[in-house]
Amino acid sequence: MSDNEELNAPFDPFADVEEETNPKATNYLHLRIQQRNGRKTLTTLQGLSSEYNTKKILKVFKKEFACNGTVVEDEELGEVLQLSGDQRLKIAEFLVKEGIAKKANIKVHGF
Repeated sequence: MSDNEELNAPFDPFADVEEETNPKATNYLHLRIQQRNGRKTLTTLQGLSSEYNTKKILKVFKKEFACNGTVVEDEELGEVLQLSGDQRLKIAEFLVKEGIAKKANIKVHGF
């Protein structure tokens, strides 16, 4: 490309961010909250290593936090755990306490 073409090319502010936001490129666990209808919320956990049995972890979460949940299969993200209610901090504490993840590798998103 010539210098003139580089100046006229549109600036893409997210060009370098796309690599960072790929969950498979990093070993972070992402805890997110999604608003449903009214006051209802949904907590999702993604990025859990495939060496752990997600169904057993979900069963422990459901019993420990007294909530409902499910495992959703996503083609890009792999297995994503969904729990009803805002369980972000409880999940983060549980994962650190059990030695599944370090506190630095857990990213909590949401309001």
